[in-house]
Amino acid sequence: MSLNGNLTLQILHKAEREGYGILSQTCYDANMAIGLVRAAERARSPAVLQLFPVTLEHGKGPFLRFCLDVAHQASVPIAVHLDHATDPAHLELALGLAEQGIVFDSIMVDASHAETDEENIAIAKPYVERALKYGIAVEVELGRLEGGEAGLRMISDAKLTDPAKAKAFMEGTGAIILAPSIGNLHGSYINPPNFRQSILKNLHTEFEGRIPLCLHGTDELPDELFVECIKNGVTKINVNSWGRDVYAKSLGEGLLSKPFPDAVEAATEVFVKSCVRFFTLFSSAGKA
Repeated sequence: MSLNGNLTLQILHKAEREGYGILSQTCYDANMAIGLVRAAERARSPAVLQLFPVTLEHGKGPFLRFCLDVAHQASVPIAVHLDHATDPAHLELALGLAEQGIVFDSIMVDASHAETDEENIAIAKPYVERALKYGIAVEVELGRLEGGEAGLRMISDAKLTDPAKAKAFMEGTGAIILAPSIGNLHGSYINPPNFRQSILKNLHTEFEGRIPLCLHGTDELPDELFVECIKNGVTKINVNSWGRDVYAKSLGEGLLSKPFPDAVEAATEVFVKSCVRFFTLFSSAGKA
């Protein structure tokens, strides 16, 4: 099977051509998945509904099928993506579900923990080839981001992406989406982030129209840095805690004082507002 018609790629390529970013929001439960769709439809924006491997492991096929249904039945384009699939067990789960017809639009085969680019390629390539059989677009990371998030492997010893090695790396893996390391990290920034925008510019020049760029490590970033990254070629922008934390806080407080359905609805609306803010910031509102 080819990647013709792949929804993630359709969304990202259109965003690149028209100069806006795509919110790829991590969702932990059904309410967040519903909230992302509600927000995207309200803003008339494309989006990506993103799952962490621990969430997939918890809900397995039934939860993934739910996410695919709620996303693909929306009135705006919404793809479903598996982020940071590092452990073989999680990759086997995702590909095993694809064999059953429960298919992600895209997955990230994350071998950034490898010691060398060659080892990264050797780990990623077989999974990329298997994913392609189901029309799944694969994202890979060149370089290494430090830090960790909920359920993700903790990584140390950051390594910036070398744009000169990017073409050979992408050809070696066979992947179609690139997550570069430009000074970004997972988790909180101790110091103001120092993003090497020159890396993005060089990668965009190399891959424009062919390989979309994805920004990881967006916790607590100032709005102007998001805008600058989009200007320099980023299309897929992974967001986790911005929406998760306000949703969890609202739900936890609401369950102590409101009927369950009211608490869920209030928390979902808080999450919706977070998503709509990013659609506006990324200039994707009204682009669906």
